[in-house]
Amino acid sequence: MGEQQLRKADRKGGPGHTVLLALALAVPVTKLAYTVGGGDAVRDVLVGMEPANWPDVLVGMVITDPLLGSVLAVVVSRVVFALFAARGAVPLGGGPAGTLRRAALTLVNPIAVGIIDACFFGPWWGLATGLGAFALRQGVVVEYRTGRRRPHQHREQDGAGHGDPGYRPPVWLRRAAGAEQWAALSLTVVVLPFLAFASALDGQAWTGIVECRVTDGTRTGSDRLIELSREGDGVVGWNLDSEQISNGLGCVSEESRYVREPWWR
Repeated sequence: MGEQQLRKADRKGGPGHTVLLALALAVPVTKLAYTVGGGDAVRDVLVGMEPANWPDVLVGMVITDPLLGSVLAVVVSRVVFALFAARGAVPLGGGPAGTLRRAALTLVNPIAVGIIDACFFGPWWGLATGLGAFALRQGVVVEYRTGRRRPHQHREQDGAGHGDPGYRPPVWLRRAAGAEQWAALSLTVVVLPFLAFASALDGQAWTGIVECRVTDGTRTGSDRLIELSREGDGVVGWNLDSEQISNGLGCVSEESRYVREPWWR
């Protein structure tokens, strides 16, 4: 991949923003279709959730799947950083000020995503996510400081004056920075989509399943609902027994979120 292509890719967010947008649209619908049965059921669930709650499907998938949530955090961190780096956010000069700015750029966000990940999935997941995000960001910094990539505003200038003239990273770091491109590409276009669709087809609900007292005409019984929203003292949910939207009262949460067998079984 040439320097011009790298610069254009960074300036547009690379393949990451395209993949993230496609996944954000396709994966939640796939999750709904496989979990509740597709067709009219998907439309009924979306109507029952109301538009304000539609993002709950994607959010629920991310915060209940440690591997998916962690890889997504690393990819988003890298895409955002590459986007801003292409616009000149990486300081190239030496001295304490430049060092502090680079440290802030490369450390603050990985620490933040690591803490968030740790809150949801535990300290080891948080540590791995933070280190992964830092490694991919550090690779971008090395590329810009050595002049292999150039900020967007310098695209019309020649090669002189780009990069940090006093910066001479060791050979292993240069090689690691080159490997970072392929690692980021693999995570973005292969690993993340695979994990996202695996989560969509795992047969689990994206939110909690509750057992409620449901009245249907003259019949009152206990049914299992996928909780879509709350109204007053009750729950509006997808009734797994009658396959329709139902209002439930006196609901009790179930431990398992499995609705059906995973697609691959």
